Amino acid sequence: MRSADTIFALSSGAPPAGVGVIRVSGPAAREALLALAGRVPEPRRASLTRLRDAEGALLDEALVLWFPGPNTATGEDLAEFHCHGGRAVIAAVEGALAALRGVRRAEPGEFTRRAFANGRIDLAEAEGLADLLSAETELQRAAALANAGGALSRQVELWRERVLVLSAEVEGVLDFSDEEDSADLPECFTWNIGALAGELSEWLARPRSERLGEGFRVVLAGPPNAGKSTLFNALVESEAAITSPIAGTTRDVIERSVAIEGVPFTFVDTAGLRDGTEADAIEVIGIARAEAELARADLVLWLGAEGEGPQGAWEIAAQADREGFATKAGARFTLSAVTGEGVAALKTALVETARAALPKPGEAALNARQHARLAEAEEALRDAKGTSDPLLVAEELRRARLAFDRLIGRATTEDMLDTLFGRFCIGK
Repeated sequence: MRSADTIFALSSGAPPAGVGVIRVSGPAAREALLALAGRVPEPRRASLTRLRDAEGALLDEALVLWFPGPNTATGEDLAEFHCHGGRAVIAAVEGALAALRGVRRAEPGEFTRRAFANGRIDLAEAEGLADLLSAETELQRAAALANAGGALSRQVELWRERVLVLSAEVEGVLDFSDEEDSADLPECFTWNIGALAGELSEWLARPRSERLGEGFRVVLAGPPNAGKSTLFNALVESEAAITSPIAGTTRDVIERSVAIEGVPFTFVDTAGLRDGTEADAIEVIGIARAEAELARADLVLWLGAEGEGPQGAWEIAAQADREGFATKAGARFTLSAVTGEGVAALKTALVETARAALPKPGEAALNARQHARLAEAEEALRDAKGTSDPLLVAEELRRARLAFDRLIGRATTEDMLDTLFGRFCIGK
């Protein structure tokens, strides 16, 4: 990516569409606007004009907008062409822009990367924006919006300021240590470091943002013919799994991701668990995979004999519609996936449980990278609290500040930025 270039891309949905928005950002944005529209409208006001190519051929009648930098989304001069959204119109306007000197097509995430490079957003906000663009459920949207809006960044800045105050106190002690009158750290110093480390520990204990993308993982387990696949189909509201009275019908793991009341779930149907001597070679593999899924589950719905499921599993008395049905004394839910009896109540309980385990709506959530950086800061503060040597304390506080800087992007690497902004579409 060459920051001196002027870039353009379609920033709206793929054509055909009612309107196609082509965004241009960079030092030649004004010249590009002049070349196609023949004039530069008043800043931040839409103006209707005819767009023409270098030979004067009419391309489209469109709205154009001019945003002089640096107070723009990218921090650069920026122009927008709001054209008709047909494929031929978009291609013609993009072709005219590509023919201009110093103007090229944008790479994935390049607009957002320029916003980061020019200080319009920080790294945590950029990651939140990436999550917002990929959000598929209400919980994902709310959490991503909090990070994209700077909730995490503001919190990190507050922590960083407190560390700076602590660092200033240490520096004052070090300055006095060179003089005749020695000085010690204030009595409250250790308490203040411990309190800040405790706050970071609370954040580290929160559910991570990846949980929102993966969904709350619910595994259905039990012996063959316990009604797992029928219940699985009822939960995902699709005939995703084959149901049959023949034992061993489900031989592999089947999973589906769905949203219930805005909460993301991944439901997993597994092979019936039974003694491997009763199963053929393929079913044995399926049983082994089912057992592996039990270890990965956030929650297991156990449809087998009472008390034989994994610890923490919900006892489900399924197939209540069958003749001779025997319930479980400790059944959490008694239901029939065929008639629908009890299924709605089960879904409601699953939603409540998942909401408690996932990041709260609108609450900033840490991703894996952010969690690692915050853990570094927390470790540095714990180490600072555990020593009385002012020089060592100052070094640990410096480590904490560096971790905060890396979290919000003041100190980072090009490889990491390439990976992050590669997640964006070309028009973003």
